[in-house]
Amino acid sequence: MRRALFLGRFQPPHWGHVYAVREILKEVDEIIITVGSAQFNYILKDPFTAGERIWMLREALREGGIDLSRVVIIPVPNVENNLEWLGRVKSLAPPFQIVYTGNPFVALLFKEAGYEVRQQPMFRREQLSSTRVRELILKGDPQWEELVPKSVAAIIKAIGGAERLRIAALGEAEPHKW
Repeated sequence: MRRALFLGRFQPPHWGHVYAVREILKEVDEIIITVGSAQFNYILKDPFTAGERIWMLREALREGGIDLSRVVIIPVPNVENNLEWLGRVKSLAPPFQIVYTGNPFVALLFKEAGYEVRQQPMFRREQLSSTRVRELILKGDPQWEELVPKSVAAIIKAIGGAERLRIAALGEAEPHKW
C-alpha cells in the first residue's frame, strides 16, 4: 500500500485543499492529512481548533466526492525544534512513503530523512488560500464563501468563526487591553 502524507494548517480548508487531496489520491492508495499547529486556536493566524479543522476537512472532502475510507486525518502540534517536530509527525502518523508539501523547508526536512517529496498540487493558488479566506471573513466580504465548500462555510457560521476572527484581530491590535 502506497500512503502519502499531506501537511497543512487548514485555517480553514478551502477548494484548493479538496483539489490537492483528489489529485494526490490519483497517485497513492491512502492519504494522511496532518492538521498542523494543532495546539493553536482562537488567534488571528490560527482561529479554529484542531477538532474544528478536522470536522471541516472531513465535510469538505465528503462534499468534494472524496472516498473518506482512503483518508486519515491526524492533529500534529507544532514544536520549535524542527527535528523534534519531524519525529513527532513520524510517530503520530501511520507509515507513509511520500510527502506532499508546498513548503521548501518542510520538503528539505523530509528529504533529509529519506522520504520521497513531491510538490503538492495547486489549484487557483492566487485566489485560494486560507489567509485570503480569513481576511475576507474579517472584512465581512461574503465572497469568502465561494472559496470554501458549503459545508465549511456552514461550520464556520455555526461556531461563530467571523466573530472569533474579529475578536482575535482586536486582541492583536490592542494586546495590552486583554
